[in-house]
Amino acid sequence: MKKNKLRIALGLVLVVMLLAHVADRLRIPFVDNLESIIYDARLRLTMPHTQDNRIVILDIDEKSLVEPERGGEGRWPWPRDRLALLMDKLFDHYQIAAVGFDVVFAEIDNSSGLRVLDKLRTTELKEVPQFQSAFNELKPRLDYDQLFAQSMKDRAVVLGYTFLAEDAIKGAISPPVLKAADFGGHPPPIEEYFGYTGNLPEFQKNAASAGHFNPKVDEDGKTRRVPMLAKYKDGYYEPLSMAIVRLIAGSPPVMIPLADDSFSSADFSLDAIRIGRYQVPVDDKATALVPYRGPKGSFVYHSLVDVLNDRVDVNALRGKIALVGASAPGLLDLRATPVDPAYPGVEIHANLIAGMLDQNIKHKPPYALGAEFVLVLLVGLAMAIWLPMLAPQPATLVTLSLLVLAVGVNLSLFHYVHVVLPLATGLAMILTLFTLNMAYGFFVEARGRRQITGLFGQYVPPEVVDKIAQDPEKASMEGESREMTVLFTDVRGFTTISEGLDPKALSQLMNEFLTPLTEVIYRHRGTIDKYMGDCIMAFWGAPLPDPDHARNGVLAGLEMQRILKEMQPYFQSKNWPEIRIGVGLNSGRMSVGNMGSRVRLAYTVMGDAVNLASRLEGLTKEYGADIIVGEDTKNAFPGVVFREIDLVRVKGKDTAVAIFEPLGLEKDVTKAMLDDVHLFHEALELYRKQDWHMAELRLLKLKTLSPKAALYDIFLERIAFLRANPPAPGWDGAFTFHTK
Repeated sequence: MKKNKLRIALGLVLVVMLLAHVADRLRIPFVDNLESIIYDARLRLTMPHTQDNRIVILDIDEKSLVEPERGGEGRWPWPRDRLALLMDKLFDHYQIAAVGFDVVFAEIDNSSGLRVLDKLRTTELKEVPQFQSAFNELKPRLDYDQLFAQSMKDRAVVLGYTFLAEDAIKGAISPPVLKAADFGGHPPPIEEYFGYTGNLPEFQKNAASAGHFNPKVDEDGKTRRVPMLAKYKDGYYEPLSMAIVRLIAGSPPVMIPLADDSFSSADFSLDAIRIGRYQVPVDDKATALVPYRGPKGSFVYHSLVDVLNDRVDVNALRGKIALVGASAPGLLDLRATPVDPAYPGVEIHANLIAGMLDQNIKHKPPYALGAEFVLVLLVGLAMAIWLPMLAPQPATLVTLSLLVLAVGVNLSLFHYVHVVLPLATGLAMILTLFTLNMAYGFFVEARGRRQITGLFGQYVPPEVVDKIAQDPEKASMEGESREMTVLFTDVRGFTTISEGLDPKALSQLMNEFLTPLTEVIYRHRGTIDKYMGDCIMAFWGAPLPDPDHARNGVLAGLEMQRILKEMQPYFQSKNWPEIRIGVGLNSGRMSVGNMGSRVRLAYTVMGDAVNLASRLEGLTKEYGADIIVGEDTKNAFPGVVFREIDLVRVKGKDTAVAIFEPLGLEKDVTKAMLDDVHLFHEALELYRKQDWHMAELRLLKLKTLSPKAALYDIFLERIAFLRANPPAPGWDGAFTFHTK
């Protein structure tokens, strides 16, 4: 935990910043933009990409605008008598359910010449009875606006209009669906407008309803929402799409449901808008997400001129909701949307109508903010504290798991439950915390690991270096006291060997036998202290603690002897002399760390236990043993068969110590060897009891079994000497060495 304080602190700072963003105390534009991108991606991924045959688009296309002689109606706007004819066709011939206009009829139609004739009636032709009579007869047929207005009467016609940000009024609009008083004196922050462009009053009077077509454009210029309520003065007005659905539903009043599904003008929760049996989910600003079905063309288009001239099959329109819109150049109303950068505005209304009818409009519930805050808090704290403690692979696995879980749950709620929960903050937090920890590990810890590798790579095997690099705090180069095992090796008769070889051959010989011995030490997790000519010094238990230091040291010594024996034929092929080494091992408390001067430091061990190991290596020549270990080493590794050799006082120490020779692992030692050990231990016990005769008999028997065993000769010589020179009273059986 201590070494990760900086990373944890940085992670917690990031979590606090993102929590402030969620609580709207600190806006992070990148996260807002990412939320929009994620919403768009979810929408595109889950769109049905099917056509809704309940709604058709009556298109004012290029075909409709060509000259009449070419089958069109000419340029827009068309004479209103043609639109009156269109109304009759739609409702009488095609029997549509309703029609909505994504156009505004704000100007008077003078195409019939009625205005000119009316002026003549009151001026030059005022006194001509025939003209007056003809005018009165023709007027009803030439008043195209009145014809169009009458064609809408008692029919399911919904007109469109647009609100303006400036204080400018033109035409008329429908009455508001709600008043400010309906919100109980606590109106929500609904977008307010100060003017409008509506339809001619007689059109509005005869139409069944009307709705605005003002979209809610986000900061990136895309239309994702439409205001279900727009404020103008003291009233709140519905959009074209909701006006059509409400008309189809029987024109029920617009109501705001409470949590208990009751209604009140004094207490409300702006979470949804109810129109009859339909409920439209909205946010706190009364805007609804557009449930796009797919890219443009998600609804069937029919050329308006074909409808007007009966060139469309009746069954293609019967019972359908028709929306009149334009795709012709110059008239086309295009919007940037999440699904298409140039999307017809009329299809936005169509998507909303379909969403209201299907009750599948996405909804960001009021609890989304609290859920997001809790998610960021809990996951953020866990990751900020936990990730720094993990290695890269587990950290990556944890991060991927969290990402998959977060995206999977969020996408499932979006698609199946139509609930929109924020995702950008959580994803940004997870990815940023992961990146922070990985970057820290790469730039900071990698440098530390390179330093560790440089410091310890020359001493210890690569796998130990890797473990040190994973947790450098476990390995310190500062001086400390530890229970460890130290090993010394020395080549027997090296001086003689070196004198018989030229320098190049001697160097090659040294490399040939030191390399495999070093590899043995590494294999048993040892640390090379130094090479001293023909001698190797190594230890176990540092820089990493090793509870099996004695075992690993003894096994290394045994394997070194085995490797050298296997190499003798190779040495002979090179005409090199036989190489034999003595190995001394001792365990105990010793000091380890960087030691030396300001000019040069070495990572080494010091202490009485180290000095004893060096003396034991020297004793291997005296006793003809390959390996000699101290009593502490022998006691720490019970899995090996040890032969006690002697009780000695080495130079520099007054206390006698028992020394032992490891013969091999218990499973590898033969019965004959075990019998030898048992018999020698009996001889040693008799020797220390000064029973020279019985001790001598056993040693002679051992000598007949192993005639080359120098050890037996040593004790036979001592017995002969002690017979002639009996030891002083209190003799403990120890032999004192006065040289190293």
